[in-house]
Amino acid sequence: MSNDMNNQIDFLYETLSKVKSKQQFKDLFDDLCTYKEIEAMAQRLQSAKLLIEGETYEKIIETTGISSATLSRVNKCVKYGKGYKSVLNK
Repeated sequence: MSNDMNNQIDFLYETLSKVKSKQQFKDLFDDLCTYKEIEAMAQRLQSAKLLIEGETYEKIIETTGISSATLSRVNKCVKYGKGYKSVLNK
């Protein structure tokens, strides 16, 4: 990844860290993302929450409509990543 792209990504993270309210997040995401991108992030987050709560793949797919391939990736991140665990309570 280029240095310029790394700087852009760092700027994104810095900007997100400045958001102080749910309404600010909504307003920023409405400007920054398409509705489909927001839906996809919401679907992944809900799926991670359900995985942490011990739900089965079948139930999560039925509940959220997530694809099995995406759910597999979310599961890997829940098990080995840091992000979901840092924001979703077990």
